[in-house]
Amino acid sequence: MGILGFLIVGLIAGAIAKMLLPGRQGGGWLITLVLGVVGAILGGWIGSLIFGGGLGDFFDIRTWLLAILGSVIVLLIYGAVAGRRSRV
Repeated sequence: MGILGFLIVGLIAGAIAKMLLPGRQGGGWLITLVLGVVGAILGGWIGSLIFGGGLGDFFDIRTWLLAILGSVIVLLIYGAVAGRRSRV
């Protein structure tokens, strides 16, 4: 998968992760893209550790599920860090 495909997967996975998590998460589309791409990298790494294979092709369901899972994890961490900063 090329870099453009990876960015598209990251953006969509980040948007889906924001929809799945309750509450209001800050950040616009740029933060969503960054968190989605970082989440896709994390999801691919987790997938390679657990299943022996990371991200595959663009239209592979495993790629999407791993990217969304990684994006949810990254968004939870981002929400905890950003929420802590706004209260201080």
